[in-house]
Amino acid sequence: MIDVREMPELNDPIVIAAFEGWNDAGEAATTAVEHLVHAWDAQIVAALDPEEFYDFQVNRPHVSIVNGERQLTWPTTRILLARDTPLGCDVLLILGIEPSTRWRTYVDELLTLASDNGATLLVTLGALLADVPHSRPIPVSVTSEDAELREVHDVERSSYEGPSGIVGVLMDQAHQRDLPGLSVWAAVPHYAGGPPSPKASLALVSRLEELLGCVVDEGDLTEASRAWERGVDELAASDDEVKEYVEALEQAQDTVDLPEASGDAIAREFEKYLRRRGGPDAG
Repeated sequence: MIDVREMPELNDPIVIAAFEGWNDAGEAATTAVEHLVHAWDAQIVAALDPEEFYDFQVNRPHVSIVNGERQLTWPTTRILLARDTPLGCDVLLILGIEPSTRWRTYVDELLTLASDNGATLLVTLGALLADVPHSRPIPVSVTSEDAELREVHDVERSSYEGPSGIVGVLMDQAHQRDLPGLSVWAAVPHYAGGPPSPKASLALVSRLEELLGCVVDEGDLTEASRAWERGVDELAASDDEVKEYVEALEQAQDTVDLPEASGDAIAREFEKYLRRRGGPDAG
């Protein structure tokens, strides 16, 4: 059951969601949504009753001291509302933990809230561990089951077969309800997959900018990304096996990317970046 605190009439809202757990390598996806929460000053408008969906021996409540008083916080899924966003519409941000049980009911609750408030698009963020080098741009893939979105954004249907996380279930049920959706995934280097992964979070935010046609204040993510990369550089330099492995990954990715690495291609990407940022050469 969703506890709705206060929900004003929304302006063509879209939904952006990420979940801790199996879909969130290095906590990259949830960190990206948390960044949007702060960048857009989103406020909590609803939360799911955790009693129905979580095994508290797996996801335990957290005790903290606030103003000298003990405070118990239960694991849950929060829905936050961002208004006056750069998109020109309202955004519902879903931040949660992959549930332990009753997945279909959980997804139905979230999608019913979205449809009741006129949601026009669902974007889910995820992150997975992959054989990619930390020293190169983080690969981000985008898929959709909606034919119109695939044409507009030049993306493909997902070809993945295998076990699914809550993100896959949410996207499947959204498609069944005719709610268009985009699934955005970052590839996190598996040898540096422990949280945090700010470079992957920044890559997700940057891809969202492209997909949604907006600019998001990068805040501390840029510097955190550089610091993370320097830290992994030091790790690799201290271990010959890791260093050789990273060099092999770099060579493999550079070979794959070579056809796209022409001066014209790089210039086009830079121009796209400037247009999003409203830079001096953006005209």
